[in-house]
Amino acid sequence: MSDNKIIHLNEGVIKQELKELVRKSVEETLNELLEQEAAELINADRYERTEDRQGYRSGHYERKLTTTSGEVKLKVPKLKGVAFETAIIERYRRRESSVEEALIEMYLAGVSVRRVEDITEALWGTRVSAGTVSNLNKKVYGHIETWRNRPLQRKYPYVYVDGIYLKRNWGGEYENVSILIAMAVNEDGYREVIGAAEGMREDKASWLEFLRNLKQRGLAGARLFIGDKNLGLLEAINEVYPDAKFQRCTVHFYRNVFSVTPRSKMKEVAAMLKAIHAQENKEAAKEKATAVVSKLREMKLTEAAKKIEDSIIETLTYMDFPYAHWSKLRSNNVIERLNREIRRRTRVVGAFPDGYSALMLVCARLRYVASKSWGTRCYMNMKHLQEMQKEGTNIVAG
Repeated sequence: MSDNKIIHLNEGVIKQELKELVRKSVEETLNELLEQEAAELINADRYERTEDRQGYRSGHYERKLTTTSGEVKLKVPKLKGVAFETAIIERYRRRESSVEEALIEMYLAGVSVRRVEDITEALWGTRVSAGTVSNLNKKVYGHIETWRNRPLQRKYPYVYVDGIYLKRNWGGEYENVSILIAMAVNEDGYREVIGAAEGMREDKASWLEFLRNLKQRGLAGARLFIGDKNLGLLEAINEVYPDAKFQRCTVHFYRNVFSVTPRSKMKEVAAMLKAIHAQENKEAAKEKATAVVSKLREMKLTEAAKKIEDSIIETLTYMDFPYAHWSKLRSNNVIERLNREIRRRTRVVGAFPDGYSALMLVCARLRYVASKSWGTRCYMNMKHLQEMQKEGTNIVAG
């Protein structure tokens, strides 16, 4: 076969042409979906005159969207008389938070700039240049700060608080950095991460500043704070929210009792503790606790008996609230699960360069988790609390 009959294919050019073809197809499809959403919202097609029309078109505005097929231009319809909240843009917002988190994580993990360029191109079809990496992180930090300091415009009857310790490298030495976190259940029964801040340690000064910031941002309606026993935390709550009650996490309380219990007696003592919190009301629980204390003293477990005698009342506050909420109010497990997720994601970093960097990555993870089903699924039926209030039960708002 002669050379002039051989067909030469430029593989690079073909790949580029195919990629551009896919990108254009994605762009056209998304814009068509936007037009369909607009038509459904105003209940009329373009130039259609109907009595059921809800609004009118008023041109378009362009918005760029990064996809795995490359960057596309969306022509978002402008509407008069009806708000245009497209599902496409909402999905992008949720996805954007995970992109921000990944950029911070790569940066803090010490990934090289060249590697960041390669990863961003592989994931999102857009190559992040070396000169923009630091600017991207500043932009991300700005978004997170806006989210972290947003006004709290609802009422939050139940507030879970906890602190998590991470490592930072300070002058060649490793030390702990504390991140304080507040998660709350709003008046409609949905969970929200309402606060995160760097604390010097879990002491009164840090908790006081944290709670004051929450109050300044609008935290109202607090009836119950749930957390581990911490003298600084208790004092801060009493000062900032004097009318709110405090529930000591039963899981942490059990661990505290187990710390002075012989291994051979662990199961028996655990059964006794669970029996206290299995009672049908607070008075019955107190009576059961008295019996357990007497039994432990008979078993010569005087330290365990004293811990229960001194602190059991702190673990029974949840019984002042609706029975349907008890299982979710007696422990801090809901925020502990968040903390485990944070530790899983921050483990790749090892030691942070400073406390602010640790705070930013923690907030990125919290923000991402809250945008998923965790924050969009009803956690409690708050009608039970409303009914209890109507009956005149002694529950006051903080």
